[in-house]
Amino acid sequence: MANILVVDDEPGIRDLLSEILNDEGHTVELAENAAQARAARKNSRPDMVLLDIWMPDTDGVTLLKEWRGAGLLTMPVVMMSGHATIDTAVEATRIGAHAFLEKPITLQKLLKAVDQALLRDGMIRKLSIESIEKTRSGGSADAAIDTAAAGGQLLSVAVDPSPQSQQTFELDKPLRDARDAFEKAYFEFHLAKEGGSMTRVAEKTGLERTHLYRKLKQLGIDLSRGRRGGGASANASTNAGA
Repeated sequence: MANILVVDDEPGIRDLLSEILNDEGHTVELAENAAQARAARKNSRPDMVLLDIWMPDTDGVTLLKEWRGAGLLTMPVVMMSGHATIDTAVEATRIGAHAFLEKPITLQKLLKAVDQALLRDGMIRKLSIESIEKTRSGGSADAAIDTAAAGGQLLSVAVDPSPQSQQTFELDKPLRDARDAFEKAYFEFHLAKEGGSMTRVAEKTGLERTHLYRKLKQLGIDLSRGRRGGGASANASTNAGA
């Protein structure tokens, strides 16, 4: 279970989200403005943050930029708003937000967004730790994971049983860039596997179609590639660290 920081200036929203997440077994910390959020980020180091966009002192997008600029965006952040435009949502994901939830937030969408954010962040952290341990020990942690020093630590991950499907990630990068590389490989894999079907990819990845389109555009993914390949091998030569 995770330590989740909820940042929202509306007491009703904070209480509702806290109750739902506590019922799921998570530990929840609450903040009603950016100042409290900064303090909570520093003191409790949350595993993820649910961050409202419109707040009276400092808005959520500005706080997100601040964390990214200071190298503090080390946890997934899910933005929330009942009045944000598509442009605002796109900007937030470009800066580093994992996802965007539109208010009123349903129970199903909330839990799905939290689970996806924690799962993806956990995968990145697990792969990074395994690669570092392997480098230190000089051994082989797993046949699907291989690291090497080549101007920066590399992590190669087999995303499919076929030997051509290995992706290479540079671990010696800022977290945001490393996450982008992983997410690009992740979505390209699912697009190829599902033959380019956005409906099936949305179901597999747990994202709403609108957010999925925005995410793919943000990552610079060619949507025609999955349709042409018709399978995971279509991206065999993709180097996600490029």
